[in-house]
Amino acid sequence: MDTITVDPYYTLIIATVVLLVGRALVNKIKFLQNFNIPEPVAGGLLAAIIIYVLHVSTGMSFAFDKGLQDAFMLIFFSSIGLSADFSRLKAGGIGLVVFLLVVSAFIVVQNVVGVGLAGALGLDPIIGLVTGSITLTGGHGTAGAWGKVLEEQHHIVGATDLGMASATFGLVLGGLIGGPVARKLVNKMGMKPSAKAAQAHDTADTAIDDVFEHAHQRRLITANAAVETMALFAACLAFSALMTTPEVKSFLPSWFTLPQFVWALLFGVLLRNFLTSAFKVNMFDRAIDVFGNASLSLFLGIALLNLKLWQLLDLALPMLVILAVQTLVMALYAYFATYRFMGKNYDAAVLAAGHCGFGLGATPTAVANMQSVTERFGPSHKAFLIVPMVGAFFIDFVNAFILTGFANFLGG
Repeated sequence: MDTITVDPYYTLIIATVVLLVGRALVNKIKFLQNFNIPEPVAGGLLAAIIIYVLHVSTGMSFAFDKGLQDAFMLIFFSSIGLSADFSRLKAGGIGLVVFLLVVSAFIVVQNVVGVGLAGALGLDPIIGLVTGSITLTGGHGTAGAWGKVLEEQHHIVGATDLGMASATFGLVLGGLIGGPVARKLVNKMGMKPSAKAAQAHDTADTAIDDVFEHAHQRRLITANAAVETMALFAACLAFSALMTTPEVKSFLPSWFTLPQFVWALLFGVLLRNFLTSAFKVNMFDRAIDVFGNASLSLFLGIALLNLKLWQLLDLALPMLVILAVQTLVMALYAYFATYRFMGKNYDAAVLAAGHCGFGLGATPTAVANMQSVTERFGPSHKAFLIVPMVGAFFIDFVNAFILTGFANFLGG
């Protein structure tokens, strides 16, 4: 079997084509519009199917540059941090706390479902954690970290590979179900697509609170602003790389081990608020918005290019059954619980779409889900304030705590 390694330059070119194709598909196909399928997901899935057909017919496979994918992911999370001043975080208020509690409760539900189904299907119950919050709420990074733990401490053979496949499955399904769930909720409220939201693409100006809400909205930025913003991103990436080196990690307590993207986000928050409060620096939110949204789309595009459908098809039937049930449980929980506890209004519907994104996949998927909804029905400042911070930062701590409890209980 031949594997063609695609270097960073061609990976970027192909990912850009995937995004353009995805945009054309969403613009032309009413079904994709009606169910608010994000453009990167539409184009990426088509590319994954083409790669699958090539693999089946010729045995050929592709390895797209993962370094570029990781870099765009880090830039996206850095943009969240650089966009979050403390005054805006305070604006999240009780809604942020309630959403965190709702999401935390779902992590427990997700693991109970995974462990229970694994045991019922004759698998080691601890494998249920792999098809639970390790990979679905946690994503690929958590899957890699816990895969090693499960292989070494709990003797689960192939836990890392299984985790990667499960996380990929969740990334795709999280992008597919978020839009339909929100659409059904919005229809129940009697809302129609907003002409004002559709016209936002042609608006040149934007408020700080609109960061990530209108991905296609035009932004007025200058070359100097772009260069200075890139310097801020470089600082976030450099700090995150430093904090994940073995030398630095050896000085940190074991319970304080964070993924690199969390360090990038955290440093972005600290850097922004230090510069604005201590030196009264005028942050270029428009430039941050442009780089953040572009990185979000490119990350999803490359992630789906690396989706190997034959690996998902090779999963044992019991694992596919568990993942299918998890997808249904996520959709039902978002529809009935997330929407209800967050206020049963339009903001709650957008939050439900976001929860589907990072409850099965990752925060970038959550943001893409919410963008696909707000571009048709209007802005939701509350959702875009709460979801990135909860999905990218707070939930990692909660997930680690809950997973440790489940692993100790099952392993003991």
